Amino acid sequence: MEGTMRPVQYTITPRDVEECATTVLQDAIGLKDHGRKCPASVLWHILLFAAARITSLYDACARLRDAPGDDAVRKALRAGLPPIDDLEERLNDALLDCLPAHLLHKRRRWRLAIDLTLIPYHGEPQRDLAEVFRGQAKSGTTHFHAYATCYLVHHGRRFTLAKYRVLLGTSMADVLRRLLARVRASDIRPQFLLLDRGFYSVDVVRYLQAARVPFLMPAVLRGRKPSDPRGPTATQTFAAWKRSGWSTYAWRNAQGKQATEAVCVAVTYRRRRQGKRRRTTLVYVYWGLQPASPQWVREIYRQRFGIESSYRQMNQARIRTCTRDPLLRLLFVGIALILRNVWVWLHLLVLSTPRRGGRELRLEKLRFRTMLLWLMHLVEETLGVHDATQAYAPTQL
Repeated sequence: MEGTMRPVQYTITPRDVEECATTVLQDAIGLKDHGRKCPASVLWHILLFAAARITSLYDACARLRDAPGDDAVRKALRAGLPPIDDLEERLNDALLDCLPAHLLHKRRRWRLAIDLTLIPYHGEPQRDLAEVFRGQAKSGTTHFHAYATCYLVHHGRRFTLAKYRVLLGTSMADVLRRLLARVRASDIRPQFLLLDRGFYSVDVVRYLQAARVPFLMPAVLRGRKPSDPRGPTATQTFAAWKRSGWSTYAWRNAQGKQATEAVCVAVTYRRRRQGKRRRTTLVYVYWGLQPASPQWVREIYRQRFGIESSYRQMNQARIRTCTRDPLLRLLFVGIALILRNVWVWLHLLVLSTPRRGGRELRLEKLRFRTMLLWLMHLVEETLGVHDATQAYAPTQL
């Protein structure tokens, strides 16, 4: 009958979500029991609670009545977790465990987006100076723990495929090489890459061209600006264009290596309140693509902006910490990304409505923040809540 909807057949509970997330994490990481007070199940409950509450292990253990102390939890994690390189690969395995099987079709090619996430760090490295990445000032510091992530972009759905630490002195070309190797080992083949402007360098362009991987990214504007009386130079020349168009650009780095790529300039005009038109010029570089129009290039690259939403959601589930241990920091970021992948998987295969032409997403059924609240309330029911504190005087007025 026209207008009828498919009847609801199942009910998803917080327990179902918790079992799904814990199974994915434990199967991939294999966290070990540590004594009677810190079995793996209790450790995962504490970690999920801290992630859902966006708080630290100290606050989570203080909040939960039957939880062990935060020092005991940290010792149990350090004793039960594998070495950091092994943990990195196991977290990537957990990310792929949430990937629907139809996305692993060997004949399909997917649009992949790659970017860096920089978590501000106000401290010293634990063992090696390379643990702390340097970048532009953010949140009052130029020191960060950096992670490179690769996302699969398909019809507005974004799955995290791989995540690696970025150490100080690592070139962006090496970051790309490692991420692409991991993705290809999972039988995922890129159609083209959507890169952040932070990857704009001769080494990256030369590597992608040699690897025969098409890409699209914004150009970094360098040289004299159009307002300079002597005229613009380098990529600032394209910023002076008043109409959309195509060109090529060749440039060299400090080592004398040269790269040549195609340039797309997308110019748009918007009328302001005062009646004047405001020009916006976007300059992109690409290789291995055959764009239909500058507007197509602009719209395709806008899909990469979904990564910013993914980072926002990751920060909504990232355990806060001031530890110098890169092992625990890697674990906390990995848990946040895996929880987001579980949420996307639930919407794609469990909560979406089948229809002709593809499944219809129903995000209102379970928001990401709501899923985290489910996990937090479930752990509170399991371990109890400590809702009292010590005081030096009664509350009587």
